[in-house]
Amino acid sequence: MSLSLAARMNALGTETAFEVLARAKALEAKGKSIINLGIGQPDFRTPEHIVEAAIKALRDGHHGYTPANGILPLREAVAKDLHRRLKVEVSPDRVLIVPGGKVTMFFAIIMFGEPGAEIIYPNPGFPIYESVIKFSGATPVPMPLKEAKGFAFDADEVLSLITPRTRLLIVNSPANPTGGTVPRAEFDKLVKGLERHPQVAVMSDEIYGQMLYDGREHVSLLTYPSLRDRLILLDGWSKTYAMTGWRLGYSVWPEKIYAQAERLAINCHSCVNASAQFAGIAALEGPQDSAHKMVEAFAARRKVIVRALNQLPGVTCVEPGGAFYAFPNVGGTGLSSRDLQDAMLNEAGVAALSGTAFGAFGEGYLRFSYANSVENIEEAMRRIGKLLVDRLPNGQKKA
Repeated sequence: MSLSLAARMNALGTETAFEVLARAKALEAKGKSIINLGIGQPDFRTPEHIVEAAIKALRDGHHGYTPANGILPLREAVAKDLHRRLKVEVSPDRVLIVPGGKVTMFFAIIMFGEPGAEIIYPNPGFPIYESVIKFSGATPVPMPLKEAKGFAFDADEVLSLITPRTRLLIVNSPANPTGGTVPRAEFDKLVKGLERHPQVAVMSDEIYGQMLYDGREHVSLLTYPSLRDRLILLDGWSKTYAMTGWRLGYSVWPEKIYAQAERLAINCHSCVNASAQFAGIAALEGPQDSAHKMVEAFAARRKVIVRALNQLPGVTCVEPGGAFYAFPNVGGTGLSSRDLQDAMLNEAGVAALSGTAFGAFGEGYLRFSYANSVENIEEAMRRIGKLLVDRLPNGQKKA
């Protein structure tokens, strides 16, 4: 007898970064040299004082369940950190500790998504947005992010996408995969326009909010009072503190739907592991030197990779304002994004991701993570350059 799965399982997508990582590992196992610029995680160790806090928690006997919404000292530390960084008052009773950022987006989309509903999301954008929207039964409505605007959204264009069926709007700045940042003026215009649409909730994915360059400011939607009763903030420790494997994130919810979010947590994962929560306190309350040095290293690598990409035949790249991704335009190579992704991996030994892994509007682009050493980035660009010179007509080179 064959198993009969629910039809909605066919709507669930995936995250191509893990597929490409698996292919890269398989090639490495066969002896091929691979430089991985595909995976979106810092290549730094979690700072030692954070690791020691987790070890101490285990030695002190914190081995059991915690409250579903997270231990109070951690929720208080999150509220204090938001006040320190953003100058906003947030009650710890509105903070929900979760096992990673994806949980917040899953909860928010499932809470508002159902057949007949529409959810607006960034495209190109983190692939799980569109995947879970489809899984919920709602209609995904792409918000185009265009190179000409530095991959920032156009507020008027976003507002024009809202219909009576719109339940949720997702924004992400600094953004994955583009590294784009949205200027305050655009956020001001968006928030003002949303006053005409009080039925629309907003999820602001700010997981890269502390990774900005060239003096750019992080504009958090949490700082807009008119949105506070319908804003869901997504943030966490993974990127800022190099803690991707700890699976620790947090969200801030409107008071009137916090209980529903907590109920989803109880049904889904019960609680976040205790030792990671104590590590999270140490991260927020301890020295921030390691986090700042990591961003400084990313800033230097960003200069290297953007300069090198702009020297490749058929490739141009705008300078990203945040995160640790470059999103070059590869339309001049004459290859599709997916074909170039595969050729780079199989022939040049460089792992990167096709722009189409992040939505239909990613065609013509690739995502490179510069969470790797300068030496590896330079070698990767050399390999790609050779590949493109061999493939382009007459070995076309840039002047």
